Amino acid sequence: MRIEIWADVVCPWMYIGKRRLERALAERSGEPVEVVWRPYRVDPTAPAVSEPVEEFLRDPFVEVAPEACGPVRDGDGELVQMSELAAAEGLGDRWGAAWRADSHDAHRLLALAAAEGPAVQDAVAEGVLRAHFVEGRDIADPGVLAGIATEAGFARGGELLAGGGGAELVRELLLWGQAEGVRTSPTFVANGMALTGAQPPELIAEFLDEAAGREPRRIPEEVERLRRAEALLELANPLGALELLGPLTETYAADRGVRFLAARAYYRSAQLNRARSTLEALLEESADDAYAHLLLGRTLQRQGERELAEPHLRLAAVMDPSLA
Repeated sequence: MRIEIWADVVCPWMYIGKRRLERALAERSGEPVEVVWRPYRVDPTAPAVSEPVEEFLRDPFVEVAPEACGPVRDGDGELVQMSELAAAEGLGDRWGAAWRADSHDAHRLLALAAAEGPAVQDAVAEGVLRAHFVEGRDIADPGVLAGIATEAGFARGGELLAGGGGAELVRELLLWGQAEGVRTSPTFVANGMALTGAQPPELIAEFLDEAAGREPRRIPEEVERLRRAEALLELANPLGALELLGPLTETYAADRGVRFLAARAYYRSAQLNRARSTLEALLEESADDAYAHLLLGRTLQRQGERELAEPHLRLAAVMDPSLA
């Protein structure tokens, strides 16, 4: 069984969740479990050049969204003492990030390390988390990341990072996570089930047992990509949908479903010329598509072509009164 952990390396709950997952796995028997780390961003506005955390916290104009990184209060409304929780998980007495760092390059390193196998990727994750939360190092520094990669047995990691490796993969994985509904760091996903937050080991173990009892989803990669692109469109991210659709529009250029979804994304992202040409081609092939007529009519309206739009809007209403 594969467990995907969607999390940000600058989220303290990720490190605590890692330890709790390890404890749950150590006490569990049964089929082997493969752990894969996936990217999630809790602070996408972090500066390109890291700044001391103290300066960041003193800035009265900075808005922080802690809900993306687990709870900051317990069930009684008391502030959670992260250092105490970290110490309880054996993460040491010296705890706390020293830098507000952009985690993009660390995620690139983790994504690249996945190709080396779960053990290497996990070692890289451990190194990055330890550097950030225990050693007080700047994990946005290329030299720091290169050293972590070497210590984890991924000697070429620094070189791959310097060459820009992993950027497209991380961008796509972030879109996949958004399409899957990931909203919290960490989020554990296994066999179509999700568990959010750094839950106690007992709850993680229960989650894993329940997930193990389910049949794994066997969906072709192309279908999964199409579904995720459609999910992004529903989440008001048409540009993300088009990015995921990119490989499909090349490989399956004749597929009507792929082209129509692209047309919808073009329309939603105000790429009206592309939406128009795609819809016109679809209607030439099949003129009985009510929704395609409706979307083309609306596209023409937005382009100021009201006379051309009217026949398509009337046809859509006649073919499907619910579209009137």
